[in-house]
Amino acid sequence: MPRPTGRVLTLLELLQSGGTRTVAELAERLGVQGRTVRRYVDQLIDLDVPVESVRGRYGGYRLAPGYRLPPLMLNDDEALAVLLGLVAGRRTGLAAAERTAGETAAAKIRRVLPKHVARRLDTLVEALAFTDRPGEFDTPDAEVLLTVADAVRHRRPLSVRYTDRDGRRSDRTLHAYGIVAHAGRWYVTGQDARLGEDRTFRLDRIGDARPLPGSFEAPEGLDAAQRVLSAFATADHRHEVTVRIHGTVDQIRAHLPAAVAILEEEGAAARWRRVELRVQHLDWLPAVLAAIDRPFVIERPTELRDLVLALADRLASHARRT
Repeated sequence: MPRPTGRVLTLLELLQSGGTRTVAELAERLGVQGRTVRRYVDQLIDLDVPVESVRGRYGGYRLAPGYRLPPLMLNDDEALAVLLGLVAGRRTGLAAAERTAGETAAAKIRRVLPKHVARRLDTLVEALAFTDRPGEFDTPDAEVLLTVADAVRHRRPLSVRYTDRDGRRSDRTLHAYGIVAHAGRWYVTGQDARLGEDRTFRLDRIGDARPLPGSFEAPEGLDAAQRVLSAFATADHRHEVTVRIHGTVDQIRAHLPAAVAILEEEGAAARWRRVELRVQHLDWLPAVLAAIDRPFVIERPTELRDLVLALADRLASHARRT
């Protein structure tokens, strides 16, 4: 039979799962009487765990937000999910804190895992392989990330200090619409209030963020992720490319995602779609058009047509070899 201390920890785990638990439900789960449940609750309160009583027919107990985080109770599956999330976050660059923070968090969880679970986790991590190489990404400052998130939720203007890719620093007033994680980095999309134009900023390049008085209205039907992808697709690059492709959206998007190209449908019956890109280099596009394997017409630039013809000649030459 579990000892009283074990039942108290089980009670904490039940309360941490969320919602209000009735005394009868808790008593049944713990295998005790109702008055014993109340005694266990008193013990949690003595430990500064913020348990509050809910009155009424469907009342009982629940955890209330407090100034101290109560001890975290995870079962085996939950601990495994958290640790794998930390591993994947570090691997893909989407950890929202310094690498050491993720490592110390993982170490704390591993320290309290039962030995058999820790051994199984070690086996999994050793056997786990990723198809992409680990990237070296600059993670955003945790305080900046939380400040921006609060501004997004409450529609408050922000004063931010930003460093662009050329190392130039500037102070901006930002109306932040949303935070987007893309390709191993964190971005915030919003309006530069001084310019009155939409902008997308890398969060790791924001050195300081402070909320300002007032509020703003976000555009109707806002899709922050789509705004970030469109910003990439329309970025100022050396070449402007327009190609018409006869194919479905899925066929084209499999090789030219939204972060790379803008798709416009020319005619539903003919299934011709105009694809527009802005790219710094053209040399990778012929292979992509070949991979799509659908009829296409190059409208611009002429250099792309020449590159496609050159690729076709090389492929034909290789195919004739015996």
